[in-house]
Amino acid sequence: MSDKKLRIGILGASGYTGADLIRLLVAHPNAEIVLMTGERKAGLPIESVYPHLGGYGLPDMISINDIEWPAVDLDVVFCALPHATSQQVINGLMHSVQHSLLEELVAEGQDDLANQINTEVKIIDLSADFRLRDTETYAKWYGHEHQAPALQPQAVYGLPEIYREQIETAKLVACPGCYPTAALLALIPPLRAGVISHKDIIIDAKSGVSGAGRSLKESNLYVEVAEAMHPYGLGHHRHMPEIEQELSVASGADTVISFTPHLVPMNRGELETIYVKLNNGQTVQSLRSTLEQTYANSPFVRVLEEGIAPATRMVRGSNHCVLNVFQDRQSDRAIIVAAIDNLVKGSSGQAIQNMNLMFGLPETTGLLQAPMFP
Repeated sequence: MSDKKLRIGILGASGYTGADLIRLLVAHPNAEIVLMTGERKAGLPIESVYPHLGGYGLPDMISINDIEWPAVDLDVVFCALPHATSQQVINGLMHSVQHSLLEELVAEGQDDLANQINTEVKIIDLSADFRLRDTETYAKWYGHEHQAPALQPQAVYGLPEIYREQIETAKLVACPGCYPTAALLALIPPLRAGVISHKDIIIDAKSGVSGAGRSLKESNLYVEVAEAMHPYGLGHHRHMPEIEQELSVASGADTVISFTPHLVPMNRGELETIYVKLNNGQTVQSLRSTLEQTYANSPFVRVLEEGIAPATRMVRGSNHCVLNVFQDRQSDRAIIVAAIDNLVKGSSGQAIQNMNLMFGLPETTGLLQAPMFP
């Protein structure tokens, strides 16, 4: 694409994922943030909510209801809103926003300008609203009917390392959840290659508190979280059907997992320890080789040297995922460990990676920050 900057809207800019989107996009050479919403922070400058984001000439936050859509010419919208809300907003965006602008320009006799307008804004959704291909499965796990079922078939699952070609031509991308991102990067290649069984997969996952969002919850207060760790969503976490959906596609068979997330007292970061059964004739080395070959040319996924255990400190603040494989004491089983930053590769960074692909930019643009340590 040309050097023209993409005009970007961020819906839900006042949340943690919205803040990381802004942090990364202000350094992106092809990005210009022209619209930000925050319902509880409407009318406020971003630095009053996140002081570290002041000084970048960003627009004040407004309410979604106050957006004059026909007057807003956007190339891409990042939707960082709660589930259900995203479906309603995106449904309206994809059916009316740019078309309304086009009609207005034609009515004013500005045909030349109208011909330059992209009539379909591209949407990158960071919520769970379009991740599940089956709308009945969505209703079962999220407790209400899908609000935009006609759009669901258009949604591309936004895991770049697996669906890169589909993302490049997509108009609506559904970014994976943070837990699924780490799990799927670890499990899809060996399942596709037949190295591991699709049965008896156990995922022990741990995430920092930012994964729970910024809303006030008693369970997320400092004294509730500090110096402790606890599991949640036992046996029924909403990321389970998302993981199972993609693993079933990879294995070609219905795949049911055991998955338990834990909250740990750190701001950001995610670590998953995954226990798998090797298929007959397969070894830990063949599992490792499969991952190495799959990600040999992937800029953000790296298999560590043998014997080195992935840790969240290796990826903090970056769009990287680090993996490694270990032999279990049971000879027919192996352990895969994956680490990501839940707010970057698990959310906002991956969303920008998808944007780059959708607009023909180098995949790494704006995402080459090295991990922060200490």
